[in-house]
Amino acid sequence: MAGSEYGRILTMTTWGESHGPALGVVVDGCPAGIPLAEEDIQKYMDRRKPGQSRFTTKRNEADQVEILSGVFEGRTTGTPISMMVRNADQHSKDYGALADVYRPGHADYTFDMRYGFRDYRGGGRSSGRETLCRVAAGAVAAKILAALGISVRAYTIQIGPYRVKPEKRDLKACECNSLWMPDAETAVEAEKWLSQIVSARDSAGGVIECVISGMPAGIGEPVFEKFNANLAKAVCSIGAVKGFEIGDGFAAAGVLGSENNDAFGISPEGKIVKKTNHAGGVLGGMTDGSDVIFRVAVKPTPSISREQDTVTREGEETKLSIHGRHDPVIVPRAVVVVEMMAAFAAADMLLSGMSARIDRVRSFYGKD
Repeated sequence: MAGSEYGRILTMTTWGESHGPALGVVVDGCPAGIPLAEEDIQKYMDRRKPGQSRFTTKRNEADQVEILSGVFEGRTTGTPISMMVRNADQHSKDYGALADVYRPGHADYTFDMRYGFRDYRGGGRSSGRETLCRVAAGAVAAKILAALGISVRAYTIQIGPYRVKPEKRDLKACECNSLWMPDAETAVEAEKWLSQIVSARDSAGGVIECVISGMPAGIGEPVFEKFNANLAKAVCSIGAVKGFEIGDGFAAAGVLGSENNDAFGISPEGKIVKKTNHAGGVLGGMTDGSDVIFRVAVKPTPSISREQDTVTREGEETKLSIHGRHDPVIVPRAVVVVEMMAAFAAADMLLSGMSARIDRVRSFYGKD
């Protein structure tokens, strides 16, 4: 299977299945000398792990990460960093009835058409559990960004019909509710609504917003390797993501150029800055020094116990009710996945940009 690697200079290659012995990731291209311990990665893994609220799967996994290579005496060595998480609570028997049936909303049918074979135990490589590998890799990238004064923060701005208004956002509130929403009141209303959805044996989706702060201007390329294009590829590779917009996004289609353009000015420190940020921190595929702001739409969880129409591998129509342990809403656990994929994409493009100008190459090699 091709397609399990992301990145150009900083790369991640994920491996493993939801119901196999373990899952893992190999990160290559990480600079040497960065302080890195399992604790640095685990804090992000804990945000993603299951069983943290009534709106997440009851699968009991500690998701304890192990660093197998690439770190010596607490620092990266510049060699591939291999990390692994062992599966401990698989209920593969829950999927026995799905061996010859295609689940609506899942990759069962398309996987079968491509490979002529599929791991029906939770979807195999198509399982959402694969995202723990991305979180581990993103944690390494976050350490690279932190060394450069760059931060990445994601949060939920919408669950179903409940959306957080910009003027009410308080990022401190995110860690105080199960939906990771920056508004306690909206979170309470969304949780009440979700309880009704669960009772109806259904599921819900939402929107995640992410902000990358501290990016220098000029990161990215003007044609195919645009910053926003690579960022979109990173986050849209997350299985549940169905939409991406940066800056004002689709709202920009309904305004005039005079309203959408970001005027330039000079800051009190004498730096060139934008007076607004409708572009979301990217102009012509390259960062402009403003916060990079984007949003992704996350679909409702496809595994629901409500009866649905489907077909078997033999082409017979049938009915299906999915049982087992599934999140009624994916969004809260996907927040950290979006955050870490954004961190990885940003770190990769920062490293790729180091050779864009000869003066910087000469400076690096002491030839000034």
